[in-house]
Amino acid sequence: MAAWMIRGGSAGERESWALANGVSGGGFRVVSDLSTCKSRDDVLAFVQASLAEKSLQTNRNFAAQLWALRGRIEVGDLVVMPLKLSKQIAIGRCISGYRYVAHEDSDKRHTVGVRWIRTDIPRSAFKQDLLFSLGAFMTICKIDRNDAEQRLATIAEGALDPGAELPEAGWTKTDTEVSDDSDQVDQVDIETVALDAIRIRLVETFQSHELANLVAAILRARGLTCFVSPPGPDKGIDIIAGSGPLGMDSPRIVVQCKSGANPVDINVVQRLQGAMGTTGAEQALLVTFGGVNKAAGEVLNNQQFRVKVWGADTLVEVLLEEYERLESEIQEMIPLRRIWTLATPES
Repeated sequence: MAAWMIRGGSAGERESWALANGVSGGGFRVVSDLSTCKSRDDVLAFVQASLAEKSLQTNRNFAAQLWALRGRIEVGDLVVMPLKLSKQIAIGRCISGYRYVAHEDSDKRHTVGVRWIRTDIPRSAFKQDLLFSLGAFMTICKIDRNDAEQRLATIAEGALDPGAELPEAGWTKTDTEVSDDSDQVDQVDIETVALDAIRIRLVETFQSHELANLVAAILRARGLTCFVSPPGPDKGIDIIAGSGPLGMDSPRIVVQCKSGANPVDINVVQRLQGAMGTTGAEQALLVTFGGVNKAAGEVLNNQQFRVKVWGADTLVEVLLEEYERLESEIQEMIPLRRIWTLATPES
């Protein structure tokens, strides 16, 4: 068995389609049906006929990705789709081989069948080396370094990433493989890799009461006055925040912080709702590294103007927005440096 990453489009435009229809693939819209192809060279001939204006190297890369979809991904293989829209990750098993669906939109014709097992896995469930592999630019590639297939299978079953038994040294270069020879491509999405590294630093550094201190620092940077509960049982309230000179003006907010890796359940949400009533708060914020489970999510969907959820990725976003206004002690715990880099389009 092998593990393959198949993206849902550079902006996530194919994600809902893939999950709803039990498929994966798409893209490469100008390339026609590959069902008759028996080798990567056959696929390359189709690609060159469709993309004659592209360089031979580019077409070889496209052909390697399409040959993976057409001839290398097997029934039983794992399929991993990083989700652009939710910042989560979906994992499934391939249940049928390549099929060209002529009646579909041109961007959704090259497919394999997938039984999606989990579609809302937080990135905090993955260790950094595995996230680095999932940061490759390619639309389709094999993920096989550091026991990736076994680890992904474990995560699909609901557990956290156990890590590699014998991690390979020097994982600063991605292991993504798109072909059987030297046409391997080693580009990674630098932004995704950088954000994953920051998120992992937050998860490792801000556990338990330290997470409340970080969130309070961010809220202070946004102009709110915060009272942080002391360490110990908090009865559903880690932070009380408000505006005005005394912190008593609107918006009045109660905050609950959960630093565990597992999704929080409906009981946490209900306690937070109760805390709103007992404190006279108008809004609530739930900060959770592990996200929320399905039952909690259904309740929160009806509370969108009263309860906001910050998962690990959202916490990274707001941290970057307010970083230059944060207290120096927080900045020292998360030392960041702004850089500029050339943008590389996704294949």
